[in-house]
Amino acid sequence: MGEKVAADGFGPSDRQQYRRKLQQCLAGLARLLAEKRFDRPRNLMGVEIELNLAGADGLPRMLNGPVLEKIASPDFQTELGLFNLEVNIAPHQLGGRVFDRLAEEIGTAVGYADRKAAELDAGVVMIGILPTLTQDDLVPRNLSAADRYTLLNDQILAARGEDFTLDIHGVERLLCTSESIVPEAACTSVQLHLQVTPARFAAVWNAAQAVSGIQIALGANAPFVFGRELWRESRPPLFQQATDTRPPELQSQGVRPRTWFGERWVDSAYDLFEENLRYFPALLPICDDEDPLLVLDEGGVPRLQELVLHNGTVYRWNRPVYGWVDGVPHLRVENRVLPAGPTVTDVIANAAFYYGLVRSLADDPRPVWKRMSFEDAEANFDTACRHGIEAELRWPRAGRAGGVATLPAVRLVLDELLPLAAAGLDAWHIEPADRDFYLGVIEQRCLKRVNGASWQADTFHRALASGLDREAALAATTRRYRTLMHAGEPVHTWPVGID
Repeated sequence: MGEKVAADGFGPSDRQQYRRKLQQCLAGLARLLAEKRFDRPRNLMGVEIELNLAGADGLPRMLNGPVLEKIASPDFQTELGLFNLEVNIAPHQLGGRVFDRLAEEIGTAVGYADRKAAELDAGVVMIGILPTLTQDDLVPRNLSAADRYTLLNDQILAARGEDFTLDIHGVERLLCTSESIVPEAACTSVQLHLQVTPARFAAVWNAAQAVSGIQIALGANAPFVFGRELWRESRPPLFQQATDTRPPELQSQGVRPRTWFGERWVDSAYDLFEENLRYFPALLPICDDEDPLLVLDEGGVPRLQELVLHNGTVYRWNRPVYGWVDGVPHLRVENRVLPAGPTVTDVIANAAFYYGLVRSLADDPRPVWKRMSFEDAEANFDTACRHGIEAELRWPRAGRAGGVATLPAVRLVLDELLPLAAAGLDAWHIEPADRDFYLGVIEQRCLKRVNGASWQADTFHRALASGLDREAALAATTRRYRTLMHAGEPVHTWPVGID
């Protein structure tokens, strides 16, 4: 949520007005779709990466304001916690050597930010959850100094009416409470954007939902929360619980959480925006002066600010995005599944696999979402978060026999999905050198059964076996991770251990 908002209170009339404006925006979106007013296909993609700040000791540093002053670049901005930054990479057209170009740009940006942070005895770490974060770090005083974060925190807490309960059962169990949404800041991710036409939106979103569990299995990189070893990708349960506006009674009634996988395949982008209005009350009922229907009547294109703001407070793992550039509207699918890291090469390999696979599945005349249930896709996501690269996932059988089989994620990727991803990258006109190098990284992860989460867990246990206590082992693991991350070789090549 990047909008600038004022930290003021809201009354009943504000919410009623906002609801009316949301309905006008939704009607405006329906007209834009019916009138085919959206941007032509341009194969545009974009990347955002959330980052952590940590010192040479591996512990978090609450310095994003001073570090951003040192960086002095509009490509970097604050995130929720004082130990967070975000870097935004300019949109690129899918094709040619785009992935090598992205790797160079991201590597340059992250390296520059790390050097600037070093001037303040800090450094940049790309990781799903910083292992050394403690509950004492994730408190209201460590919320970033921006009105929008304070206001969002206050509104979510007011909607819930009580402290948040964090209860995650994994290898170990985490059970604690939080008086704010700041634990959400522990979850740092990579967001992959793909601009699509309205006619293609549903196929791309459905395909992205179908592969979300596979993305997590391959890319899991968050096994620790507050010093406890939990799921291989602990971001989703932590994020959901840290933003949950539902007290236990509403959870028992089946009210949907704002951090949401969804519950069905869709037929259009409109379906998702309409669901967001129907199921989720406004958190930030801020209205502007635009009358979207009047703008349309006069031949203009509305910005639909209320719809955009509301959409940003519903945390789907694949989010619909309405954008507006130079007077022309467009639609994007924002894939929010992946954790940050471990290296730039790993991030780009994950992106290449995603864009290639989604292209092939969206083009398939026998769509995967017609051959597997949405419930299987959601179960895959949960299973992959729990077990990472060792997960077994449900997937439609190839061939005429049909049906759905359960098989190891690595086998599914090696036997079926890597060839599909390669074909999809060919359809995007990606150069073979880029295609083969980055999909080769995914292949090696599968063959070696190594990703960021497995490396972190194995290194932590080795550090414990060497005689370090838990806190020291987590810090040593983080320091070693940071060194190898900046060295840049993909995680499947990393030696396990702290030496």
